[in-house]
Amino acid sequence: MHSTNLCGLQQNGNLLFRRLYSGALLFAAFSQALANPFFYSSSSSHTSRISMAEQDPVKFGILGCAEIARKVSRAIRLSPNSTLYAVGSRSVEKAAKFAKDNGFPDSAKVFGGYDAVLDDPDVDAVYIPLPTSMHVKWAVLAAQKKKHVLLEKPVALNVKELDVILEACESHGVQFMDGTMWMHHPRTAKMKEFLNDPQRFGQLKTVQTVFTFAADPEFLENDVRVKPELDALGVLGDAGWYNVRACLWAFDYELPKKVTALPGPVFNKSGVLVSCGASLYWEDGKVATFHCSFLSTLTTDVTAVGTKGYLRLHDFVIPDEEDKASFFTRENPGFAELQRGVVADRNEHVVATDLPQEVKMVMEFSRLVGIIKAEGGKPEKIWPTFSRKTQLVLDAVKTSIEKGFESVELIS
Repeated sequence: MHSTNLCGLQQNGNLLFRRLYSGALLFAAFSQALANPFFYSSSSSHTSRISMAEQDPVKFGILGCAEIARKVSRAIRLSPNSTLYAVGSRSVEKAAKFAKDNGFPDSAKVFGGYDAVLDDPDVDAVYIPLPTSMHVKWAVLAAQKKKHVLLEKPVALNVKELDVILEACESHGVQFMDGTMWMHHPRTAKMKEFLNDPQRFGQLKTVQTVFTFAADPEFLENDVRVKPELDALGVLGDAGWYNVRACLWAFDYELPKKVTALPGPVFNKSGVLVSCGASLYWEDGKVATFHCSFLSTLTTDVTAVGTKGYLRLHDFVIPDEEDKASFFTRENPGFAELQRGVVADRNEHVVATDLPQEVKMVMEFSRLVGIIKAEGGKPEKIWPTFSRKTQLVLDAVKTSIEKGFESVELIS
């Protein structure tokens, strides 16, 4: 198997990344965060002298009226530290209808354009659910206007574009976060506790994850996610983003040494991926494999296998129930006498939540924005780091497919 070095993909961004996330300080903060399992739900290394209740609500503007924006609008409305302030669309009529249909307050502003949202001095932050090809333009403009950026995933078409976005956010002192909601569910913290337990789980060896759904003919023909001029990454960016994030999360965001796309990807007539997979390899022998598709029944599975136990869940992207989520573990499994069965400590762990995971995401983002506003703090760099590492792996998968399934080496 031939091997391609990803240095070329990263070359333009390496200097920026070293400047943005300089080694020792970031690594120390990152390691501290990883050691705290509750970081993965609703906290970070940034603390505040004032409570969430004492912070002024973050005023959100929304750029565009995509379907996912309905879900995030509800999350902003339910979050105790944020408020729906404005929405912009290509027509003021569409923006007004969106505001009315999605519970915006009567005082909310509606604009027939995206620029007007960014020009409003009272908008603190923007949520951007626009097609991926539009992200770099509007995220950079938002940062330049001092608006904090909650950006829908996939965040960019490639890491070069993402580095432009992150440089703009860094240089203008605004918070960046992507819209990966499951990261903020309290179940995620509980699962990390289990993976970090040397007695019950041991050392992590392999992860398998699947995210598929059977799209209807209308979706496969006309959805934004299958249009090369709008979302050229197709299923790799839409569903594969979740798969890659889950693999990196399990391995504490250590980048793999190489990535190899699996043979048999499926493209639509426009050349956009609608089904694909890949394997990720680490130097110490750890392996992760994922599959994503618009062509198979709804499946959102993660399995993590350690030396003493394993973890499994079947709804990692969106929990089956809004107010609770579960995962399953086995500890020290083995065959019964004469291999007539399996002996193991089997457990189902149910984790309740007072608010849905998308609300937890908005709360954490707004908390960080509130610290910057009230105390002049600096943006939290962990979240851009997660996004960039996810994007790097996506780039490697895409390159591997384009090069006939060659292994692509990642340079961290």
